[in-house]
Amino acid sequence: APVKAAVFPIVNKPGFLKLGRKIYEDLSEDWNIQYDTGGSVGRRYSRQDEIGTPYCITIDGDSIKNKDCTIRNRNTTQQIRVKVKDLKEIIRKLLNSEIKFEKAGKIISTRKK
Repeated sequence: APVKAAVFPIVNKPGFLKLGRKIYEDLSEDWNIQYDTGGSVGRRYSRQDEIGTPYCITIDGDSIKNKDCTIRNRNTTQQIRVKVKDLKEIIRKLLNSEIKFEKAGKIISTRKK
């Protein structure tokens, strides 16, 4: 896929946008990355799925507090939580098939209760 990942701040608030922009700029040094703040997260996922983007990175309320983010795998829709400081290395390993997605971070449940 020409786009390797997309970054989604979940809410258009300064802290979310600042962290999202920082992640985007950091990853853009090495890969073609998109930054998307438009519409619901589900619609953003759909847009990226359509163009074949393998990983979507979501910044949410926990991201600001815990300095982490969620990575969603396009092929499985599985999600993991990783520290922002480790994100670039994890994305590199995922893109180079050096690590399995489920081993790259803490798996989070996306099932509705």
